[in-house]
Amino acid sequence: MKLLFIGGTGIISSEVTKLALKRGHEVYLLNRRSGAEYAKLGAKHLQADMRDPESVKSAINGMEFDSVADFICYNKEQAAVDFELFNGRCGQFIFISTASAYQKPARYFVITESTPLKNPFWQYSRDKIDCEDYFTARYRADDFPVTIVRPSHTYGLDKLPVALPGAKNSNTYLEMIRRGDKIIIPGDGTSLWTVTHNSDFAVGFCGLIGRAAAIGHPFHITSDEYLRWDTIMEIIGKALGVKPNLVHIASESIIKHMPEMEGPLLGDKAECAVFDNTKIKRLAPEFTAVTPLEKGIGLVIDYIDARPELKTVDEEFVSKVKKLAALYG
Repeated sequence: MKLLFIGGTGIISSEVTKLALKRGHEVYLLNRRSGAEYAKLGAKHLQADMRDPESVKSAINGMEFDSVADFICYNKEQAAVDFELFNGRCGQFIFISTASAYQKPARYFVITESTPLKNPFWQYSRDKIDCEDYFTARYRADDFPVTIVRPSHTYGLDKLPVALPGAKNSNTYLEMIRRGDKIIIPGDGTSLWTVTHNSDFAVGFCGLIGRAAAIGHPFHITSDEYLRWDTIMEIIGKALGVKPNLVHIASESIIKHMPEMEGPLLGDKAECAVFDNTKIKRLAPEFTAVTPLEKGIGLVIDYIDARPELKTVDEEFVSKVKKLAALYG
């Protein structure tokens, strides 16, 4: 099949690109950067900026695609540009939404695709909901062939799954654990959370490509491994050979001193996230998450440790954490 991935080189999309190429698809990547790295794998590069629709029109030059996936659409205005560019030019359009769009706080701890979409804490999630509403309306009114995908906490070679985001890089957390710094866990650390390796996500995603039965439907694609936040950090520590120094602080107290954390915490990571993946497995039966966290964390650590350019430490973030831990720890 002839595929167009807008973005195609991020944590989630990079593994999708690699797997689609491995499966023999003709893959075009549209972004502002050079496509040299993925050209070696067989991808074709279209250089354009999605925030400049005229440049995209020029780059695609009237081409049609079996499937188009936009990995960098974040609001309704950008969704409208996608519709104008690709309506009538693709057999399927895949919008990458987010599992953080699901109801917060949750009324029931097991999340299915029919769980209501409502997040009063995080503008990012509300914008994704607006996109979903827009694309669904276009599907109903104009037969726009949209499929909606909702990733949850997906990690990869240079990205650790952590409860308190904000550090500029993942090595910051690795170094904090190695040197015994206090690691803040929101709440009491017992919330169940799901982390998914990006190579597993790619299998589910590619299973939806070109599937007529997927059009008009939303799907989340996550692991079936549910872990406490304390356990997640302990697994990272075990891989480093160090017992992490965990400090538990209420999310509301964290937000009082770090207001930018309201969305990522109350709108996401402070809640339990347990997903029923029956729907994606029914349509893409090859999808099974085969990378347990113990294995995935080892891959991340090995990757970062082998690359000096990734081994910087965000000392500003470390300072914020130390001050907060001193107040409540």
